[in-house]
Amino acid sequence: MAPRKKKEPTVKKQVNPNAEIAGAGIVVEQPIVQTLEENYMPYAMSVIVSRALPEIDGFKPAHRKILYTMYKMGLLKGPRSKSANIVGSTMKLNPHGDAAIYETMVRLSRGNQTLLHPYVDSKGNFGKGYSRDMSYAASRYTEAKLDDICGELFRDIDKDTVDFIDNYDSTTKEPTLLPVTFPTILTNSTIGIAVGMASAICSFNLKEVCDTTIGLIKDPDFDIAGTLKAPDFAIGGIYLYDEQEMKRVIDTGRGSLKIRARYRYDEKENCIEITEIPPTTTVEAIIDKIVDLTKQGKVRELNDVRDETDLSGLKITLDLKRRVDPDKLMAKLLRMTPLQDNFSCNFNVLIAGSPRVMGVRELLGEWIAFRRECVKRRIYFDLKKKKDRLHLLLGLSKILLDIDKAVAIVRETEEEQEVVPNLMIGFGIDKIQAEYVAEIKLRHLNREYIIGRTSEKDQLQDEIARMEEILKSAKKLDKIIIDELKEVAKKYGQPRLTEISYTDDLIYEPESEQVQAYDVKLFFTSEGYFKKITPQSWRMSSVHKLKDGDTVVQEIDTQNDCDLLFFTDRCQVYKAKAAQFDDTKASLIGDFIPAKLEMEQGERALYMVPTRDYSGYMLFFFASGKIAKVNLSAYQTKQNRRKLVGAYSDKSPLVAVYWVPEDSEFLLRTSLDRMLIVNSALIAPKQTKNTQGVAGIKLTKNAVLQTVVPLARAELQDEHRYRTKTIPSMGAKIAAEDLASQLTLGQ
Repeated sequence: MAPRKKKEPTVKKQVNPNAEIAGAGIVVEQPIVQTLEENYMPYAMSVIVSRALPEIDGFKPAHRKILYTMYKMGLLKGPRSKSANIVGSTMKLNPHGDAAIYETMVRLSRGNQTLLHPYVDSKGNFGKGYSRDMSYAASRYTEAKLDDICGELFRDIDKDTVDFIDNYDSTTKEPTLLPVTFPTILTNSTIGIAVGMASAICSFNLKEVCDTTIGLIKDPDFDIAGTLKAPDFAIGGIYLYDEQEMKRVIDTGRGSLKIRARYRYDEKENCIEITEIPPTTTVEAIIDKIVDLTKQGKVRELNDVRDETDLSGLKITLDLKRRVDPDKLMAKLLRMTPLQDNFSCNFNVLIAGSPRVMGVRELLGEWIAFRRECVKRRIYFDLKKKKDRLHLLLGLSKILLDIDKAVAIVRETEEEQEVVPNLMIGFGIDKIQAEYVAEIKLRHLNREYIIGRTSEKDQLQDEIARMEEILKSAKKLDKIIIDELKEVAKKYGQPRLTEISYTDDLIYEPESEQVQAYDVKLFFTSEGYFKKITPQSWRMSSVHKLKDGDTVVQEIDTQNDCDLLFFTDRCQVYKAKAAQFDDTKASLIGDFIPAKLEMEQGERALYMVPTRDYSGYMLFFFASGKIAKVNLSAYQTKQNRRKLVGAYSDKSPLVAVYWVPEDSEFLLRTSLDRMLIVNSALIAPKQTKNTQGVAGIKLTKNAVLQTVVPLARAELQDEHRYRTKTIPSMGAKIAAEDLASQLTLGQ
């Protein structure tokens, strides 16, 4: 029998029952795969291709539409226009709302300081890319025009260098790409999140990019690392050079670049002034993190932190306490705050409508191929114009050989519409040439005009020959591109803003925090509450405030600088410092450990171990009768880990857990009223935390280990009755006199 075909999952479409349409209210089953193909996939592709990812000209569709609209408005050479006017005109190409268009234009502006080479020359408040709270003014209050560098974006765009398509309602045309004369894809940062993929391209110095591109045009195996040394961001900062990571970015287009803030120390004011930050963060995020660390007590060297950003630029001021080393403090802050952050590169670019992640070499190779095509199309366009012009002049030259004959033909022709055909017959020229000759004014039939047209014909023939040679020679074509790149680099190149640091001078050295060591009493309750009380406070008041039904199960004298280990019912141990807890009073309820240490939902703290040297042993007693002995040093870690999993075995329910500084005796009681005294010296210690242990007491059928207490706490009439020299042992039945003493075994 053939196997049954698995039924495909379906979704139900609910038609609006109030709509007056045929079949309203009918539920139609539709396969979910079909729903994804018809509804989700077109949306995903639209986001990838038409919104979030840049193309080889360095622009997303929204950027291109805004810049082209401004170009058609004459804002490349003319005065600024109101931003609201630009946004309204852009909506002819971009069907999105005005808010989205304006926000995109803001990020392209010089005032926002997001781009290394801004495309929009702005006037007014355009916010700041490095600030979360400095919002831009409404479009009716600001003005803008295209920056001078945009001349390189639109050069020869009217010479058929790129394709044009209809806008969304087919009322006008827009370019599919811009014929950029330099690799804009690498000179300005581009970040976009699509569906299932993203793009993050860092910016590089314009001159370095042009030099690298020229090198690749001349030699495809050119050493890129020799000219393109590191990224360059509009906000500056310091790039911590990593040769391997930079090589990975150049080769694959992926990698993580470490950017650090720039600061200076004002000795007179005893403050640190941060003037440049990584491009991936904001001033507010940095300040919020510093304030948070100060509240947690991790940063104690500061008196104040202020945002002093003004018209002169970004500035975060940190007021230091006396005798604080600014470099050591900055090393700590760089490690613990976004003052040092990573820019994760993902050079994902649309090439011919398909997303591709490429390294710098491959990306520039695609740009070079694109630029070659643009230059070829421009030359073809100019060549056609010149050939058309030469064709007219060749016809004119035939006429000029016998002007009297041409005049006679025109004069003797009775009807105007016969002039062109008669000239064609009389001189053997085509219709286009005859039309041109017929339109020549009588005043132009002089020697000067004739000589001028003849010399123009010779010049055109030379230019046409030169253009045809360029189209046949790849080297001559590349020379044009190289000359344009050199011109752009010379005209718009600028010094690096992001400094390259080849050595990390600020290395964070964790300070062993000086915790004051003084006597404290630690209390732990059955409900998981913890109190740290000084002896002086305990002498003044020793009456505990507890929740109803709660009792103190551990009371330990120790020092304030000890570590605390809290074992839980989920085979985990949470570590903390006693100094992290505030000194309290017996009259207060204390800290709830599961909340304080951020334990898992419903997790209970069972036992507390304070230690300064991790000596002694942990004893775990299981319902199966097994006993595990683990060195406490097994829970010691070099790093300050907050939680350790697998703190003890989960093969059998835990009955009791104890920490012992040295071997001692314990009284075990089973559910069938048998007891056994076991000395922990009989159990070999293990370094493996989740060991199952060894059998301590033999259990009969249906019996389990019920309670375990230190022998010192037990009140027995005859201890020898229950003591054994070897384990496992059955133990002995509880004697009547021990039952009569109403012995209660509990922790």
